[in-house]
Amino acid sequence: MICPPLIVDLDGTLINTDMLHESVLKICHDKPLSTFLIPYWLLQGKSVVKRQLASRVDIDVCFLPYNQELLSWLKELRGQGRKLILCTASDYSFANAISEHLGIFDDVMASDDNMNLAGKHKALALTQRFGKSGFDYVGNSSADLVVWQQSRRAVVVNASEGLVKQAKNTCTVEKVFPSRPIGFTAWRRVLRVHQWMKNLLMFVPLLAAHHLTNLDAWQTIIVAFLSFSLCASCVYIVNDLSDLDSDRQHVRKCHRPFASGMVPVWMGVVLAPLLLITSLVLAQYVDGTFLPWLVFYFVLTCLYSWILKRIVLVDCLTLAMLYTLRIIAGAAAVAMALSFWLLAFSVFLFLSLAFVKRYAELQEHLLSDNLKVHGRGYYSSDAQVVQIMGITAGYIAVLVLALYLNSSAVFELYRTPELIWGSVPIMLFWVSWMWMLAHRGEMHDDPLVFAIKDKASILSGVSFILVLISGAIGWQWL
Repeated sequence: MICPPLIVDLDGTLINTDMLHESVLKICHDKPLSTFLIPYWLLQGKSVVKRQLASRVDIDVCFLPYNQELLSWLKELRGQGRKLILCTASDYSFANAISEHLGIFDDVMASDDNMNLAGKHKALALTQRFGKSGFDYVGNSSADLVVWQQSRRAVVVNASEGLVKQAKNTCTVEKVFPSRPIGFTAWRRVLRVHQWMKNLLMFVPLLAAHHLTNLDAWQTIIVAFLSFSLCASCVYIVNDLSDLDSDRQHVRKCHRPFASGMVPVWMGVVLAPLLLITSLVLAQYVDGTFLPWLVFYFVLTCLYSWILKRIVLVDCLTLAMLYTLRIIAGAAAVAMALSFWLLAFSVFLFLSLAFVKRYAELQEHLLSDNLKVHGRGYYSSDAQVVQIMGITAGYIAVLVLALYLNSSAVFELYRTPELIWGSVPIMLFWVSWMWMLAHRGEMHDDPLVFAIKDKASILSGVSFILVLISGAIGWQWL
């Protein structure tokens, strides 16, 4: 018996994303002025919007988040001689490019200037071509129910239990590819909660000034920390959405929730402004000049995500400033003045860590023989120069610390300032250790996040704190 052709949907079925959503994000990122034309195109019909977007954006279909389980099954059927046809409401140019990339489809049916091939239009087109019950259909949404009504059998992909039941009431369901639930882990990764550890830098001014017993200041800084963290999560989402192409070509970043299709991109578009609004509301309860610094951080981070991270050296300088802004925002929240020494130390230290981050990425590209880093202004051959600049910045930070220990402020804050000199060799070791690991290719995360998990870094941090405590409470020498 010859099996009828198997018709395969694209968005949310063969790929774990939607090409229309991807196109809108892409044009907002690459050609923001063109976004103002979308309402005009929409007045002419949804198919016109898709065609205009497709003609203006360049999406590499090789790195789209394909449903690998479904794709493997389709390849198996193709090997058995089954005729496969890609039928989608996405624009024909995208569908054809995907078909050519996969090489398993016999034909392509897709939206064009005249028709948005979705729902009833898709059902009618398939029935006219193959007849009622003359095809099997692979789909994922309620819009596919009208297509299943005309098909012989259904294959349901990434659908809810309710939709699976509806499909079974419509026709014979041959196979079900269950959806992947978006659990707590996925949302934790979307918000990048582990990156909130960086925002603990906001507590540094309070600790450096030895205001440990000021409960009002602690309450204020905690609210500021939550506000800053939600703002940071908003920016991380914006960054992930604008960096989909680069992330999908990265060996690890391709597993991020949006890049992998684990979380639909439209959810990120909705969630980001909600996080920002919540952050700004919380900031209203923080005194001082915290709110302006929070807004400045948000604007600078957006500029980094959209423009600055593609400019050589400027990207690392911006990262150093973003780290330092956390300290400045913390001081602003409790209306505390920052010393020149703390600012100088933080700028050079975080510049070194920013170079660590970039050097680790360049090392990966060197191993994979990629000459140019996608989405960045660096070449793999720049790794050695970046390493030199980063190590130099790290040692300058230690030098600033050493000079600070000879200032009058140290004698005012610490009972036994001699003990504080123990912090210098500790910092020398830690800076050298981080760069040693980066050189070995073992730095696989943001340096600060990595340090929280690294035993040597944790030991260095504990030792540093103990030295400061010893100097503050004093020590009776025998």
